[in-house]
Amino acid sequence: MISNMKNVSLCNVFVYGTLKPNEANYAEYCAGKAITQQQAIAYGKLFALPMGYPAMTVGNAQVHGYLLSFPDASILESLDELEDYQSDRASHENLYNRRLIEVFDLQGEALGMAWAYFMELAQVTKFAGMAQHDGLWTQTKEMP
Repeated sequence: MISNMKNVSLCNVFVYGTLKPNEANYAEYCAGKAITQQQAIAYGKLFALPMGYPAMTVGNAQVHGYLLSFPDASILESLDELEDYQSDRASHENLYNRRLIEVFDLQGEALGMAWAYFMELAQVTKFAGMAQHDGLWTQTKEMP
């Protein structure tokens, strides 16, 4: 019977900033909604912004974060609002743009695809973002 089928289409999101566990926006947006979470790595370039949150751009460096799994894609509506992303806007008009990326565990094994929020490098430059060469960001980490 169709009514007894379980929804197995999880919505995976890679988070590297204020949405990580123990960071500023986790409690409001993710706590009690994420059904699994694990430390993970994605590839890009991480920057700390003077406004107190990070940005990831396209790149080849390891970015450390968490892979959060949600029961369905409805979580993306609130995350898109937080990240000032609208799919029908030109990418340069969004603060962040959401895209599917491959995510890995800490041993480098593929975990699959996940949504992640990227900022255009021009926007990072405009905000005077500071590269985080260790690929780690936390709210308590001070900008140089």
